Amino acid sequence: MYPDITLRLPKWIAEEVRSPALCLPTLEERMAFVIRLAERNIQEGTGGPFGAAVFVQETGELIAPGINIVVASHCSLAHAEAVAIMVAQQVCGTFDLSADSLPRLELVTSAQPCIQCYGNIWWSGLQRLVVGASKADVERLTSFQEGPVPEDWVETLEHRAPLPSIRVIQNVLREAM
Repeated sequence: MYPDITLRLPKWIAEEVRSPALCLPTLEERMAFVIRLAERNIQEGTGGPFGAAVFVQETGELIAPGINIVVASHCSLAHAEAVAIMVAQQVCGTFDLSADSLPRLELVTSAQPCIQCYGNIWWSGLQRLVVGASKADVERLTSFQEGPVPEDWVETLEHRAPLPSIRVIQNVLREAM
């Protein structure tokens, strides 16, 4: 029949998280954390140069880390943003990260989402997206092509009527990429 599907984060993630209640109060600290995840992912040989994490907006409490594990998992869907969203949904026990029982959640990602991750963010229930590097930065620094993300992707997320808007903050620690 079909195999059970399990995506696994590498063991070193626990070293980076250090505590189940990791709290990073500023956007810069949160972005530095996801950049560190991306760098460590390359150093350890466990995936591509992308990191992401879901945090509680107000406090900076880490809900779920994510890294690119496409090659290791043999799964083209396992981008850092998708992994962080999947882990957050499991931790929170819901596919809707805007559920009334949850605080406002955000995704902090080392780079502008590709076309696939853009769709994942759209449907996730996240209420804010914080981005480091731009699409042009990613394509200049890597061989990865982001795909045909709409030119007005920010405005589209911020005005998703009738769905709730997703606020987008760009260029956080962009120079660190």
